[in-house]
Amino acid sequence: MRACVRLCLSFVALLALPLTAHAEWKPVEKIEPYAISGQSGAELYRSIGEKGPKLGIARAIAYTNFKLTWGLRDYKPSGKDCVLTAGRPKLIVTYTLPKPSRSLPPAVQKNWDTFIAGVAAHEKVHGASMVQMVHDIQAATDGLTVADDPKCSKTRAEVVKRLDAISKARVQASRDFDRSEFGNGGNLQKLVFSLVTGP
Repeated sequence: MRACVRLCLSFVALLALPLTAHAEWKPVEKIEPYAISGQSGAELYRSIGEKGPKLGIARAIAYTNFKLTWGLRDYKPSGKDCVLTAGRPKLIVTYTLPKPSRSLPPAVQKNWDTFIAGVAAHEKVHGASMVQMVHDIQAATDGLTVADDPKCSKTRAEVVKRLDAISKARVQASRDFDRSEFGNGGNLQKLVFSLVTGP
């Protein structure tokens, strides 16, 4: 199983208050646990395989999801040019993590605490990459001006091109990170091994 990331990117005007470019903002982070059962490390991991979030044909240990919306982000004709006005981003990052439904024996609890701390730290890296993605979007598009584009069609096409490049780079970085974490000798591979072979 692999920790995966589901993408949910939408650009929607939400707010009615005027905002300045690159105004201070902070992401909202949420944890959504899913229940697993078992009284040993092996049983807990088996339950993760049965109840973990299903992404495609496989189930994941955990995944990080996000929703991104924008306030007052709009295309404005300026004479013969077009300008993409800056908007305040609202980013919600959701971490879905396993949680035992019953208390565990002390030795198992200790191993579980180590395991889930490592999994959560892994997902936090994905969350941080999503925050960086928003900063990259702001840098690449806020105030973007395209000359001789009074209908803003060329500006929209340029924004799509830039967002596509930013999104693909982030997805590839996430895949590379997962590959190294689950690869031979990787951090998550070690965490899973310790959980399954422990008490």
